[in-house]
Amino acid sequence: MITVQTVLDYLWTLAPMEYKESWDNVGFLLGRRHTPVSGILVSLDATASVASQAKALGCQLVVTHHPVIFRGEKHITDADPLTETHLAFLENGISVICMHTNLDCAPGGVNDVLAGILGLKEVRVLEDGETAGLIRIGTVEQTTLADFAKHVKTSLQCPGLRCVDGGKPVRRVAVGGGGCADYVGRVLEAGCDTFVTADVKYHQFCDAATLGLNLIDAGHFETENPVCTVLAQRLAETFPTVQVRLAAHNDCIRFV
Repeated sequence: MITVQTVLDYLWTLAPMEYKESWDNVGFLLGRRHTPVSGILVSLDATASVASQAKALGCQLVVTHHPVIFRGEKHITDADPLTETHLAFLENGISVICMHTNLDCAPGGVNDVLAGILGLKEVRVLEDGETAGLIRIGTVEQTTLADFAKHVKTSLQCPGLRCVDGGKPVRRVAVGGGGCADYVGRVLEAGCDTFVTADVKYHQFCDAATLGLNLIDAGHFETENPVCTVLAQRLAETFPTVQVRLAAHNDCIRFV
């Protein structure tokens, strides 16, 4: 019998606990570990919509990237809109497992998937010799920032993106799904001319332009969501008797 614990044990082999950042909250966060599982819903986030989808599809387990418990919640009640969603999972017997920064860093995780979608070659972890880490570095056939930005936008289906021109052609590219702009300095030290990430602050754009780094903010959702498809495929292959589905979930941010 496949249970929540069975699935959790497998996910730890893909993205071990030791890969997570110290501040993160990952793993089995809601539910009962011995619940039998015949349906899994995979999503970037654990939202009220995802809870409704899981219930409608008869899924006993939701596997997400972003943690369902993260803000240091001190209560879970219907008086707080931010925790009422938790009740929707619990009251319907739906467990939630979250693989966050450990999946960012893991081989074959968020950033390897992102590098693959963008067509990077000779991909490696930022830290030489490491098999796991947050940032990936690779190469592309030399092109202009304008053309590469169009490629990023199309490949990730971005409704829009922000970038600054560091004054260099695009050849050696770093990627960091989600908010990784704090790595600008280390990416430059590694010899990169271009960095694709998300959640970039104004001063980080300014710093990148001054330092000569092409910096592209392609969106948090867009840079991380592709891993959900890969995760769902791996779960389906490992547990062929379980129905594994992708949540119908879109970025809450809109460009107008």
